[in-house]
Amino acid sequence: MQTSGYSLLLPTGMLEYFEITEVKENGNSVDIYLTELNIIPSEYKNDKLQSKGFYEEITINDFPIRGKRLLLHIKRRKWLNESTGDIVNRDWELVAKGTRMTQDFASFLKGYLR
Repeated sequence: MQTSGYSLLLPTGMLEYFEITEVKENGNSVDIYLTELNIIPSEYKNDKLQSKGFYEEITINDFPIRGKRLLLHIKRRKWLNESTGDIVNRDWELVAKGTRMTQDFASFLKGYLR
């Protein structure tokens, strides 16, 4: 299925950090599956990070479209900081300050992805 047109339904800046991996249209919903890209968070640019897969997928209800529910299925990436042994992830508040992503969207992700 072609996924490029569905990017218009996503919050501004979403595709800077996520890719659409799948879209399913059901009778009453549109499900967009998003996977975080393997882009090292800027706050860890001086550390050696190793991708360690993803957190469990979460599903967020977004604004309905044409009478159908819009569901975003999000997989966030996690990294191992080899210097400290800690598992780290992207800080969405910092992302909003340093990119075109809106603060509202970053707060949305931060609140729902915990």
